[in-house]
Amino acid sequence: MVHVYEEANFDNEVLKASQLAFIDFYADWCGPCKMMAPVVEELSEAYSGKVLFGKINVDENQSLAQKYGVMSIPTFLVIKDGEVVEKLVGGLPKEQLVEAIDKNM
Repeated sequence: MVHVYEEANFDNEVLKASQLAFIDFYADWCGPCKMMAPVVEELSEAYSGKVLFGKINVDENQSLAQKYGVMSIPTFLVIKDGEVVEKLVGGLPKEQLVEAIDKNM
């Protein structure tokens, strides 16, 4: 399951999480974001209980997007122990996302 995060709950629920987090920065109007949404949902089911999956709307959470240098969307961050360990940008093959998750688990 992909959770929706915002500035109010991001620090407590993502940065302080004990497990790896995969965060999708997106916008409702973004075509590539819509294309990647089912892939992210599929990965969230495959890694259920092992990896925290979330998404952040950049239009509604501009300060988070700015904090993490999100210039293009979709941008995917892999966060471990409160730190970004991987940053991927654009519509990417599922295999590339799996590789980024697996190497940081």
